[in-house]
Amino acid sequence: MRFAPGPGALVAAAFIGPGTVTACTLAGANFGFALIWALVFATLSTILLQDMAARLGAGAKLGLGEALMRSAGTGPLKWLAAGLVLAALAVGNSAYEAGNLTGGVLGMEALLGEGAMDRRIILTVLAGLAAVLLWFGGYKHLERVLVGLVVVMGLAFVTAAILVRPDLGALAGGLVPRIPENGLTTTIALIGTTIVPYNLFLHAAATRRKWGEGDGAIHEARGESLVSIGFGGLVSIMILSTAASSLFQSDQAVTNATDMARAIEPTFGALARYLVGIGLFAAGLTSAITAPMATGFVLGELIGGDASRRALWFKGTALAVVAIGLAIGLIGIRPVQLILIAQYANGLLLPVIAVFLLVVMNRKSLLGAHANGPLANLVGGFVVLVALGLGLRAIARAAGLMP
Repeated sequence: MRFAPGPGALVAAAFIGPGTVTACTLAGANFGFALIWALVFATLSTILLQDMAARLGAGAKLGLGEALMRSAGTGPLKWLAAGLVLAALAVGNSAYEAGNLTGGVLGMEALLGEGAMDRRIILTVLAGLAAVLLWFGGYKHLERVLVGLVVVMGLAFVTAAILVRPDLGALAGGLVPRIPENGLTTTIALIGTTIVPYNLFLHAAATRRKWGEGDGAIHEARGESLVSIGFGGLVSIMILSTAASSLFQSDQAVTNATDMARAIEPTFGALARYLVGIGLFAAGLTSAITAPMATGFVLGELIGGDASRRALWFKGTALAVVAIGLAIGLIGIRPVQLILIAQYANGLLLPVIAVFLLVVMNRKSLLGAHANGPLANLVGGFVVLVALGLGLRAIARAAGLMP
């Protein structure tokens, strides 16, 4: 099977964003290796759900938004489905975009030093770069840029993890599922930052554009997704391991990856700080492109029409998401607060979107031979139940119904 980096790499670019870096850093700094299992579960779940999205895009030649609209039929249910999709993407991704851009700023501050340049200038430059790429870059050009950034980001974080030499025994112990005291919110954030709901829409839309007809194309799409998303999960585990090895049970206050970069420099040298800074900057820029891409693709699917009309809606929507994200970022809300709120919301929204995906993947009238089989439904249902259980537990704790 020929491996050609593509839509799966876009998914990896999207979920290894500032939210992932921040959530993994805080998980490692606060709980050591205890939540490694959550990342493994989230990575395997992402591979499963994105495999469904790949089959939808390459097999049925449908985006998830378009498939949902077709499955909803006519009347109120159709518009309820459209409203849910728009709420999940247009509103959520605008807030997400602010976290992506500010995460890129944190990466630059790790490289240049905090205060070396006005944060608002860096934020505006990053937003402008994302906007230019989205407006002038075709899909193939965007794909190449994002794949390149994923490689740089992955190498940076994996090398940083090697430098700090994590305890492999403790890492293996973290594979046993347990939620440490006060670790529920972090667990949900880790899952929400890995199984990102908007990635399901992005992957289906991108796969439809990338791969041709026939079973061979579907096999290639699924294989590419497996390798790319598996690599993304490995990078996430390396980020958590770096934080656990260098910061857990230390006296240093850590709120984000920039703090981790500063903390590891005295022991492991300036190279470690630069690696974390480069990785965080690349994570911010990739996600600052993919979040608007996903929103633009889906709105184009919901609006319909010919290719030129969809392209116009794509560009206009993508730029609107970047602009709103920039505006939120310039207000001055703390970047970590934005990032963690977005990840926590993703964890709560995930079961709803995953259920929609499972429903669509069982429509043989849409997918034919590419519809889900019993095993895919069983495992997919398990993922939904776990995500739903964690979300309901968080809501119950917030309401004071359980400790």
